[in-house]
This record gives sequence, structure tokens and C-alpha cells, in this order.
Amino acid sequence: MARLLIDTLYSYRAQSKYLLHEFVVMPEHIHLLITPALGVTIERVMQLIKGGYSYRVGKELGSRTEIWQRGLTDHRIRDEGDFFRHREYIRENPVKRRLAETPQAYPYCSAFPGFDLDEFPSAAKAVASG
Repeated sequence: MARLLIDTLYSYRAQSKYLLHEFVVMPEHIHLLITPALGVTIERVMQLIKGGYSYRVGKELGSRTEIWQRGLTDHRIRDEGDFFRHREYIRENPVKRRLAETPQAYPYCSAFPGFDLDEFPSAAKAVASG
């Protein structure tokens, strides 16, 4: 199911709904570092991700269970230092939870080799959510 969520993240990224800077899919939550596209709110981005993923779980896995809790915790990134602190926090999440020895060893983390990510935006409009 984590791979399906990652597929969903990249699907909306490909539609230019946001820039994807970092992510980790944990067993019971996710952390994202994204920059919404101009004119798109963070709430709309999360609605797309949650709704798109729920739809795909139902269609592709035949599950109708409630997946998401209500709400969202977000943090507006203030500067480059804040961006890199949040990026590090996201990457280290599976290590702190003892799911992997390094961020690169956890297959549902953007630190895992092979994931294409967007660079830090110079306008510093990124939002971290989890």
C-alpha cells in the first residue's frame, strides 16, 4: 500500500499540482515536504493526495476501509535552513523508529535511491506537512 501512496504522490506531481521535495511513508502516517503550485492551497493538495489514494486503494485493492484521519498538521518553511532541518527530520523518521538503519535503506522514503525530487524553491514557499 505504501508503493501505491508513493505512486499517487508522483501522479499529482506529474500534473504540476506541487513540487515534491521530500517524503516518507510510515506505517501509520506520512511526512511530505512540498511546494504547492501557484493558485493551489496546501489543503487542496492534501485533498487530492488523500482522495486520489483512497480511490486507488478501493479500485486497485478492493478495500473500502477508512484510511485517513481528519486534519493536517502543516508548517510553512521560513528559509533555507528551515527547509533543510525539515528535510533531515523526514529522512531520519524511519531510522528513529528503527524501521531501517539509514534513511537510504527504507524503501518508502525519498532518501531511498531512485526517487526524483524537486530542488528547494528560491521563493521559499514550501510547506512541510505530516
